[in-house]
Amino acid sequence: MMHKMKTFITLAFFTFFAMGADAQVKKSAVKKPATQKSTVKKTAVKKTLKPVKLPGVRIKITTDSGVIVIRLYDKTPLHRDNFIKLANEHFFDSLLFHRVMYQFMIQGGDPNSKNAQPGQMLGTGDIGYTIPAEFDTTLIHKKGALAAARMPDNVNPEKASSGCQFYIVQGRQWTDFDLNNIELQRPAKYTSGQRNAYKTIGGYPPLDMNYTVFGEVESGLDVVDKIASVPVAPGNRPYGDVRMYIEVIK
Repeated sequence: MMHKMKTFITLAFFTFFAMGADAQVKKSAVKKPATQKSTVKKTAVKKTLKPVKLPGVRIKITTDSGVIVIRLYDKTPLHRDNFIKLANEHFFDSLLFHRVMYQFMIQGGDPNSKNAQPGQMLGTGDIGYTIPAEFDTTLIHKKGALAAARMPDNVNPEKASSGCQFYIVQGRQWTDFDLNNIELQRPAKYTSGQRNAYKTIGGYPPLDMNYTVFGEVESGLDVVDKIASVPVAPGNRPYGDVRMYIEVIK
C-alpha cells in the first residue's frame, strides 16, 4: 500500500439416451458359404483436439522462485501497450516484488526497488505518468489476475492506474454469500462462470471495478503461491529479495 504518495491496492450431464426396437429379419434365399468371413475390419478413428490459444500478447516473468507466463488482455489496450513498452525497454529487469500479502497478492514495479537496501521501505517509486482506468465487468480479480496498482481515491478519484506498479492476485475462495454482498457495490452481477471461479480457484472480488485488470496467468500459479508465502517484514516487504525479469514472448 502507499501512504501519501505510495501506490497501493485497497481492501462454466451429458446424457446419451439410446432407444432401439426389436425387428424380425427374414432369412435371405441365398446363404453365404459357411467358410466365408468378412474381410472388413472396423477402424477406430481418433480425434485429436488441438489446444486453442486465446488471443493476446504473452509476457514471461522470470523470478527467483520460478517462471510466470501471463496473457495480456486486448480489452485493455492502454494498459497492454504500456506494459509491453516497459518490458521491451527492460524497465522491470531486476526490480523486486516489494509487497507480498498471503491470500491477497504480490506487487512489484517500483523503480526504487532495483537498488534498495535491506529494510528500506518501498512502494513510493513511479514512472511519472498514470493510465486511465479501463474497467470491464468481464475482467475480474480471480486468482492469477494481473492488475494495475494506483493511488488512493482521495487523491485519485478517477482511479487512474500507476504507469509501472502492478500486482498479481493470489486471493482465497469465496462463498455465494460473500459474492452476493460484494455485488451490491458492482454495476453488474457476477456470471455463473465468474462465481464458480471465485468459489473454486479463488481470487479477490472486493477489488473488482476499482482497479484495472489487464491480464491473467496462463502458467506459473504455483510460483505466485510460492512468492505469496515468503516471510515478510513490517510493511510486507519480503525479508529475502524476490527479483523479476520481464520479456515479451510469442
